[in-house]
Amino acid sequence: MSEVPSNEDLSALEIQLGRKARDVHAIAYRCPCGNPAVIETPPRLSDGTPFPTFYYATCPNLTSVISTLENSEVMDEMNARLSSDANLSGAYHAAHDDYLAARSALAKDMKLDVPEVAGISAGGMPDRVKCLHSLVAHSLATEPGVNPLGDEALNLIGNWWENGNCLERRAEGK
Repeated sequence: MSEVPSNEDLSALEIQLGRKARDVHAIAYRCPCGNPAVIETPPRLSDGTPFPTFYYATCPNLTSVISTLENSEVMDEMNARLSSDANLSGAYHAAHDDYLAARSALAKDMKLDVPEVAGISAGGMPDRVKCLHSLVAHSLATEPGVNPLGDEALNLIGNWWENGNCLERRAEGK
């Protein structure tokens, strides 16, 4: 699934983010246009800072539509359902566990000890919805069914990549 970033990927990420990307471990998901859209970041940055956000959305087209969705009532509705739907709550807890397991596997491979982020995933998991960017990034980096609320948000944002190649749009100043 994930792949080591090339120099071209790192250049694309710099354009997407408007700054040099820090400590990119892998490209976890590519936009249909081929550009990176989600990266994996180690749980401890090279400067020693703990960094719990393992999956990070980078494509400006993607992050823009997620931000629009976050400004709606969707997260309130998701939180209400989490508190009343045991099946959804269980699946969301499983997503949290999946996130922690993937990040822990990387930490182990990199021989990193990061007690500061132990048990902390992203996006508000496992008990609430706090950041759809993290949940969507998790869904894109894994497979459908791993993160039910990330999947739901993906369905709501639709074909976000149809807004054009994000690198070309950035070069044009859009």
